[in-house]
Formats: sequence, structure tokens, C-alpha cells
Amino acid sequence: MGILRKRTNKKFDYKPRYFSGDGNPYKIGHKFDDFRTTVGENKGLKEKFKSAFKESENSENKGFNKTILIIIAILTFIFLYIIDFDLSIFKKPF
Repeated sequence: MGILRKRTNKKFDYKPRYFSGDGNPYKIGHKFDDFRTTVGENKGLKEKFKSAFKESENSENKGFNKTILIIIAILTFIFLYIIDFDLSIFKKPF
């Protein structure tokens, strides 16, 4: 009787068609992970912040921070102009 026989799961061995065979095709990783110090080991949040600050101090893009600050200042002044903020409150009255 075939009714009492337990059904087994079918095996499925998938191999990608165009995979060359180097490494794992299913590994998800960012292309810049090799250059970052904050990825990798499972460190605590404090250690990740410390290493991120250390990495930014050693960065070669020092001019980038100045550019960001200038853009933020311009956008702030545009916002203050749009809401019609009166800057004369900061001046000393005569």
C-alpha cells in the first residue's frame, strides 16, 4: 500500500547559469566594504562611532566639509528669506 509511505522532500541543487565559480554568488556586499573600517566585525555602537570619526579625520576630502557648510548656510538664508524673517533684531538700536 502506497498510502502509509512517508513522503520525502525533493532535493534541489541550483547552479547559476552564468556564474564563473569564484566565491559565493549569493553573498550580499557593498562595493566599498573593502575600503571602510566600520564594516566587518560586529562591534558595539560606540566602537563604530569611534572608528567612523577616526576614518573621517584621516580622510583626504577636507574641502568637502567646507562645501557642505557653505551649502547649509545658503539654504538657511533662503529659508529665512522665504518665511520673511527680519534679521534686524540682531542689530543694536541707535
